[in-house]
Amino acid sequence: MYREEARKRAEGLVSKMTVSEMASQLKFNAEAIERLGIPEYNWWNEGLHGVARSGVATVFPQAIGLAATFDTELLHDVGECISTEGRAKYNAARSQGDRDIYKGLTFWSPNINIFRDPRWGRGHETYGEDPYLTGELAVQFIKGIQGDGAFMRAAACAKHFVAHSGPEEQRHFFDSKVSAKDLEETYLPAFKACVVDGHVEAVMGAYNRVNGEPSCGHPLIKKLLRDEWGFEGHFVSDCWAVRDFHESHHVTATPEESVKLALEAGCDLNCGCTYEKVMNAYDAGMIDEATIRESAIRLMTTRIMLGMFDETEYDNIPYSVVESREHLELSRRAAAEGIVLLKNDGILPLDASSMGTVAVIGPNANSRKALEGNYHGTSSRYETVLEGIQDALPNARVYFAEGCHLYKDNLEDLSKEEGGDGLAEACTISDLADVVILVVGLDETLEGEQGDTGNSDASGDKKDLRLPESQRRLMKCILDRGKPVVVINMAGSAIDLSLADEKAAAVIQAWYPGARGGEAVADVLFGKVSPSGKLPVTFYKSADDLPAFEDYSMTGRTYRYFTGEVLYPFGYGLTYGDCHVSDASISKIETEDDTFGGARIHVTAENRGRKTQDVLQVYITSEDDPFFPPNPVLCGFKRISLDSDTSLKIDIDIRPDAFTGVDDDGVRGIRGRRFRLFVGFSQPVKSDNGIEFVFDR
Repeated sequence: MYREEARKRAEGLVSKMTVSEMASQLKFNAEAIERLGIPEYNWWNEGLHGVARSGVATVFPQAIGLAATFDTELLHDVGECISTEGRAKYNAARSQGDRDIYKGLTFWSPNINIFRDPRWGRGHETYGEDPYLTGELAVQFIKGIQGDGAFMRAAACAKHFVAHSGPEEQRHFFDSKVSAKDLEETYLPAFKACVVDGHVEAVMGAYNRVNGEPSCGHPLIKKLLRDEWGFEGHFVSDCWAVRDFHESHHVTATPEESVKLALEAGCDLNCGCTYEKVMNAYDAGMIDEATIRESAIRLMTTRIMLGMFDETEYDNIPYSVVESREHLELSRRAAAEGIVLLKNDGILPLDASSMGTVAVIGPNANSRKALEGNYHGTSSRYETVLEGIQDALPNARVYFAEGCHLYKDNLEDLSKEEGGDGLAEACTISDLADVVILVVGLDETLEGEQGDTGNSDASGDKKDLRLPESQRRLMKCILDRGKPVVVINMAGSAIDLSLADEKAAAVIQAWYPGARGGEAVADVLFGKVSPSGKLPVTFYKSADDLPAFEDYSMTGRTYRYFTGEVLYPFGYGLTYGDCHVSDASISKIETEDDTFGGARIHVTAENRGRKTQDVLQVYITSEDDPFFPPNPVLCGFKRISLDSDTSLKIDIDIRPDAFTGVDDDGVRGIRGRRFRLFVGFSQPVKSDNGIEFVFDR
């Protein structure tokens, strides 16, 4: 439904409401207005990587694992699957009279915050550290969620506006100090893409302040989102963030003052309890009826665009689509595409037909929790890494030992073994095996949101990049035994894998690969699928190489600004193929009005190895614009498939924005005339698989 028509209907509906009834619609648990035929509606639903918290659903890889695919078409398909299952569950719940939380059509996803520091616990909810990659993936995810029918299939929500990425334990009172340059260059681009290109229906604010102003009452909501970018959807607070105005930030003194600040800034919907005081503020003359009415109209517009008061093409989506064969296969494909091969001395892929004895060791080897990440749904069936390996090796002997607790000294509380009570068993089966597969990492109890369901007793942030001490002991013990070891890391962030990189035969980053991710891991291990994921974040050697966590300046952060030596760079990932760019050229994109339309890269890629997918990447830097980041910046990418000993011609368009620099006042513009570009299958750093050339605008 076109927004203009929906808004007119919303205006008519809201005009029949009393002020009190309007106010009742601004809470996440909106009340029914029976006389107008408006049922109650709970706006709070989650769909980060599958419909969450409402029973069974397809559980996709966590967002950071989806980002590692560098696959925009896949993200669109995942979004479409999530909203299709969401509709099916909404239809089923509504037919049973269930209008509770997590049963609606407004999904508070995606999280497009920039993963600027690997210590941030919520980073695995994001698409990584690069603004361009984040925006490209998010736009397609949003389009998949919302659909292109007469009504929206579901509504997506870009969060958390605008500069928010930890620390978790300080988020309710923290003030992010962000320069105008960093704001425009790093923190805003993905939000702009979601609004302008993705037409996202909702934007959620953050808990923290930004340069002194609370995010959910920030002047940028009107100045930037609405006036400059033309955002027409609704703005929602993070949960209980408006309460922080007076209780933690102390920018207001009372709940009524917080209501006034948030509503007048343009925060339409309150996840929390503070908007229960809207009528108090209205009766005291602090806010006017027009302000309340406008927010109610925006919210009703969304509900009308979702078809909540009409018959829609989605009303008959059956519950049988939930965890359908097609959706499960999509999840498996997503997991496989996101797996990143970090090191391979030639041991991989393993030959399943010749495997005799395999030892699978580690706290995440048979962990369901390590499959999920946070904000997850429930699967009807899980496939851990151990189970995936066992299924792939029906004729081999597969030993298993947990080896150590995820983070405690011992597996058993009564054990007195100071070196770890699981080491003896792990060493025993290691000695018996031809190959050892060591599965380490984290889960949502160690990195996540402050106070979230899986992280209720911790802030969620990491203190450093090291694995827990129990796992470090285990890894050293196993790697020192002289057997060929494949290390698989299941975590949502950069981890110090330097010991594994030094001594293991192969290293794999599997992220949190979804409920049946063990199948995908086995597919990669045994060569059914060639790994093709790329790192959406930099793997540093140590957190000591980074600025203070609380420092929101981009200096010394991410691949665009870090000048030191890294363990594994952004965009890095090996395959079982041998892909190279054999030829490349560039041409200007002509426009009818003679303005600069960007450039088109013409690429010939060839594969000298076995069949594989891989990701072409284009990086740009300016030779004469002093405001460009110091390192080459991603400006284009495309996932491709290459058979063995074949070549492929591909065009990649580079948009005009890629040629812009941002000055210290936050003004973006094309100032340079001469640019250096690189196209290959990784960053230009120490790369021999690409071609670099100069482009004169």
